[in-house]
Amino acid sequence: MSPARASSRPVDAAGSPQPGELVYVTIGKLRRPHGVHGEIVMEIYTDFPERLRAGMTLYAGETYQVLKLTHRRWHQEGLLLTFDGYDTPERVGELRNQLLFLRTADLPSLPAGEYYHHQLLGLAVMDESGKLLGQVTEILETGANDVLVVRSQTGGEILLPLIDEVLLEINLPDGQMRVHLLPGMLDEAVE
Repeated sequence: MSPARASSRPVDAAGSPQPGELVYVTIGKLRRPHGVHGEIVMEIYTDFPERLRAGMTLYAGETYQVLKLTHRRWHQEGLLLTFDGYDTPERVGELRNQLLFLRTADLPSLPAGEYYHHQLLGLAVMDESGKLLGQVTEILETGANDVLVVRSQTGGEILLPLIDEVLLEINLPDGQMRVHLLPGMLDEAVE
């Protein structure tokens, strides 16, 4: 359910701005130069680092600086990346400690019934009768299953596990999801 962590800028799959949609997702953080040929260590944030390929366009930092990936290889618990035009440790060191992004339009498609986290954030959550419970504000990754944090109109929070018994339907075009509340779920809402 969580192939990528989300950033915070709006866009649809065609690249045109849509309220509530993201332009970029964070895939990692560039740490430090490695060796003498312009490689840099990337701390991995994405669940699919193997999909990073030479020729891809990536974006770095708050200004979304355009970078063309020329090579990647595994290194300990991270990746070593090289970018076009960054062939010395000094030059690639300019990217140190910057977040690395991928455009949401460039994300791979997921099988039916699977969603990126950024697609769920902001959805209105309705119960089976159509009553508005609140809006998804956060997704907690736990060992067993992800948990939606739903902020109610009154400011309280409801924690909903992303399991088949609770999740009934996700309707991205309408910006909604329907859920089945298990006994006690509303009793445990955090005010």
